[in-house]
Amino acid sequence: MHEDEVDTDPALVGRLLAGQLSQWTDLPVEAVFPRGTDNALYRLGDDMVVRLPRRQVDTERLEKERRWLPRLAPVLPLAVPVPLAVGEPAEGYPFTWSVYYTLETNPVLVREARRWMAEVLADRRS
Repeated sequence: MHEDEVDTDPALVGRLLAGQLSQWTDLPVEAVFPRGTDNALYRLGDDMVVRLPRRQVDTERLEKERRWLPRLAPVLPLAVPVPLAVGEPAEGYPFTWSVYYTLETNPVLVREARRWMAEVLADRRS
C-alpha cells in the first residue's frame, strides 16, 4: 500500500452508487483480486467494473483514459473499455471514479481479442 493511498471497500462503492448512480444500486459489488496498483477494482453485477483511483496521481491517468479511449476505440483493431459513467467525490472518497463494462464477460470481444493476439504473435514470428 502506498503512503498516500485511499482505503476503499465494497460498502463504499455501494454508497457511491446509491448517491450518484442509483440505477445500479441493487447489483452486487465484489472486490476484484488481485488488487490493481493504480485503481481499486470492484465487479458490479455480471458485466461491469467500478474503478476507484487509489491516489491523486492515479486520477490524472484515469481522466486521460476516459478522455481518449472513446476516441481511440473506433480505430483500434481490438475492443477497449469505454466508460459508462463517471462518479464524483463523495462519502469521504476524494476522487472522481468510473464504471466500465468488463470486456471478459462479452464472448465476442474475447474471441476478437484472441484472434488479434494470435495475429500479432504470428507476425512477430515471421
